[in-house]
Amino acid sequence: MDNTGYCSESFNSLQSGTSDEDMVEIAGATLDFSSTDDVPPLDRDYSSGGSYGAGPNGVPKLMDLLDEPVPGVGTYEDFNTIDWVREKSKDRDRHREIATKSKESTWALLKSISDAFSGWLLMLLVGLMSGALAGGIDISAHWMTDLKEGVCLNGFWFNHEHCCWNSNETTFQERDNCPQWKSWAELIVGSNDGPFAYIMNYLMYVCWALLFSFLAVSLVRAFAPYACGSGIPEIKTILSGFIIRGYLGKWTLMIKTITLVLAVSSGLSLGKEGPLVHVACCCGNILCHLFTKYRKNEAKRREVLSAAAAVGVSVAFGAPIGGVLFSLEEVSYYFPLKTLWRSFFAALVAAFTLRSINPFGNSRLVLFYVEFHSPWHLLELIPFILLGIFGGIWGAFFIRANIAWCRRRKTTRLGHYPVLEVLVVTAVTALLAFPNSYTRMSTSELISELFNDCGLLDSSQLCNYANVSVTKSSSDALPDRPAGHDVYTAMWQLSLALIFKMLITVVTFGMKVPSGLFIPSMAVGAIAGRLLGVGMEQLAYYHHDWVIFRGWCSPGADCITPGLYAMVGATACLGGVTRMTVSLVVIMFELTGGLEYIVPLMAATMTSKWVADALGREGIYEAHIRLNGYPFLESKEEFSHKTLAMDVMRPRRSDPPLSVITQDGMSVEEVESLIAETSYSGFPVVVSHESQRLVGFVQRRDLVISIENARQRQEGVVSASRIFFTEYTPPQPPNSPPPLKLRGIMDLSPFTVTDHTAMDIVVDIFRKLGLRQCLVTHNGRLLGIITKKDILKHMAQMANRDPDSILFN
Repeated sequence: MDNTGYCSESFNSLQSGTSDEDMVEIAGATLDFSSTDDVPPLDRDYSSGGSYGAGPNGVPKLMDLLDEPVPGVGTYEDFNTIDWVREKSKDRDRHREIATKSKESTWALLKSISDAFSGWLLMLLVGLMSGALAGGIDISAHWMTDLKEGVCLNGFWFNHEHCCWNSNETTFQERDNCPQWKSWAELIVGSNDGPFAYIMNYLMYVCWALLFSFLAVSLVRAFAPYACGSGIPEIKTILSGFIIRGYLGKWTLMIKTITLVLAVSSGLSLGKEGPLVHVACCCGNILCHLFTKYRKNEAKRREVLSAAAAVGVSVAFGAPIGGVLFSLEEVSYYFPLKTLWRSFFAALVAAFTLRSINPFGNSRLVLFYVEFHSPWHLLELIPFILLGIFGGIWGAFFIRANIAWCRRRKTTRLGHYPVLEVLVVTAVTALLAFPNSYTRMSTSELISELFNDCGLLDSSQLCNYANVSVTKSSSDALPDRPAGHDVYTAMWQLSLALIFKMLITVVTFGMKVPSGLFIPSMAVGAIAGRLLGVGMEQLAYYHHDWVIFRGWCSPGADCITPGLYAMVGATACLGGVTRMTVSLVVIMFELTGGLEYIVPLMAATMTSKWVADALGREGIYEAHIRLNGYPFLESKEEFSHKTLAMDVMRPRRSDPPLSVITQDGMSVEEVESLIAETSYSGFPVVVSHESQRLVGFVQRRDLVISIENARQRQEGVVSASRIFFTEYTPPQPPNSPPPLKLRGIMDLSPFTVTDHTAMDIVVDIFRKLGLRQCLVTHNGRLLGIITKKDILKHMAQMANRDPDSILFN
């Protein structure tokens, strides 16, 4: 077995970093692994003394774990992979026991009903808590973003929009200007006009941005290193069965919630949508502690976390159905039908909670509400597909550039100065963003502006077309019009904003602050789509007699909707980066309410995925999983090599023999020596060293806890005591110390394959059953073992990658 990381210097220390994988570096941060608040500590209180004391005749009583379960047996250390089969079996046994007892008494029946209802109650609490936190984050981020430009005299806690709501001096053309809202130049200099006032506003904008980002990175570094980044790659790994203690704990939740507001408000090119998935999963994990069924079973807890991931997207975008599909398509490893129903319920509760808080102040749940008045034409599929191609190319470029930058951050001195890096990137972002009105505004506000369909009452620079005579029709649609000077100015500004966003997002994603990728990716696509949409609009206006426009675009008609192109472009770019398909289309449909435009969205999404897959198979989250070396078997990756189990198993020919335990021939001292001299996560149990006939498999952690427990609670257990894994204990010589019967901690049905089993079948078994290890036999004799890490290293080797990249830093 090649599961390095189990370092048992002394038997009495179970906090020695033991794991079946190596230690891991999350997003390159220097981490404090002492926080275990997302996994309940083991009950190791043995102070009650000799409950395993003497029998009726004073003879030492034989310790049998089948009768007396030992606290801690069956749990996992940090950075372990859980055994899905064992966890599901434990839950089935628990459910069977409750069902049997429910027929015995009314109280047992009530406990059975409570147990069945606990899952739905937990989903309700997760939805309420996540929705409330998301509403608070939205309101706080909006206020702090506006704080960089000015302050409200009526109350500093009002953002710009709320400050001007009740003002009688506000005009429709200048709806954002009111006497109650003062820019920093007006407060300090007394005027908002002139170069000095501009410099003062510029300086305050940069200073506030630096302050927010400094607070964010300092809080993350000091209190919760796990709060940095998006969190989705780690959540995918956790949902696949890996344990990272503290990653979903209360400190991470608290710091991520606070620093997410600060990071978004600083103006960095990042979003809050991805980190909200992490926040929701923290809520789900913490609330699991209220219910024994989920607290004591890692597989059941992951069902809750899958639903929590759906809740995160639901509150991020106001898209409950899209959130469920996102969890199913993108992050979940095991997603039974029961989890689908509960995810839907939790996402519904979260969306209702967010709607009750009304963080956007417009009585709508969705982040970007659009209302297009004209239908799209079949020939417009050509520019929509072009946007899909652009999104695929951008996605592949972004992934390669970002991974190269993150690898540089991990392998050079740059990674030693996370605070300085964040401050430098923030300063560059703020200095370049302020002069351009489209980069100065928040990214969500920019996307909303680009999605907007110009109407008669719009005063935006993007809608300042040349005046033409407009005849009132049955709809509110305006005919295509020639672009005015302001529109051309806006196009130049948007072109510069596109280049700026594409470059700055590469270095921003992955810094030591909470950083989501959904909104920046959508912004790049929305800018490109709006530019193409305005171009198509002007082409149709000036050349409506061309063949491509003649049949459907007559003079004075509303033919092209630039906002629709922005929406399609945003979908294409987000799909190119994440490789989402079905869930992305549904999210965009819920996000904008544009039911009529599902076909353009589908065409752009599929084109984007095909182009991006042709340039690189991995999405951004899979790429970061591989960069950090997480033990994750990607279900999308095909295994096409003709290798056999004997080619991958350990030990190899040059390795020492496989470490095994015999079922009735080893003493406590011999087993302790075997554990101290090796670093394996478990040991096969065989009949004897000569026969090598397989009996079962015992986990290292269970073995350590059981021996330690027996030494403390069973009289007479010494190093010479024999350990038995047999069903019946053979007679012992007189005056021999009492033996230990540990058959109860042994897995009697470990998964086995023959040495000639094809590796593609072995990989499928590991993926679909969530195995930690699989034993290899030949005619019933034990030959070796295959672990998940062995498979990952073999797959990396077959793909001409460094197999040691799977080792954790």
